[in-house]
Amino acid sequence: MIDELNDASAIDPRDLLRRTKRFALNIISLYTDLPKSTVAQVLGRQLLRSGTSVGAQYREARRAKSVADFISKMEGALQELEETGYWLELLGEPKTVTQTEIQVLRNEVEELISMLVASVRTAKRRKRVAV
Repeated sequence: MIDELNDASAIDPRDLLRRTKRFALNIISLYTDLPKSTVAQVLGRQLLRSGTSVGAQYREARRAKSVADFISKMEGALQELEETGYWLELLGEPKTVTQTEIQVLRNEVEELISMLVASVRTAKRRKRVAV
């Protein structure tokens, strides 16, 4: 399943829905495969929380009541992605999981960040034009 993350695609709302859901499922899969050590489980729970909330925040943004609300929710999703990247980095340091698994997920974090940043920039530009 994790290999599917390497597919590059255009920015499309349906694609972001699919990718954020797939990303969450891959985070869940990684978490379930973590060693049962205390450190791995503590970091894993943090990763699980932040990694699965990205898609939820994106879905909330799609139902925003205003452009400002959309921007706020998208920036929340961006914060969760940044946090997810941090937990992945920490899990990769002591070789808790394979570097390949970590790198594929970190690459997807970066791609999702790029896509969400582009959406936020567009929304901010449109907001300025509408005023």
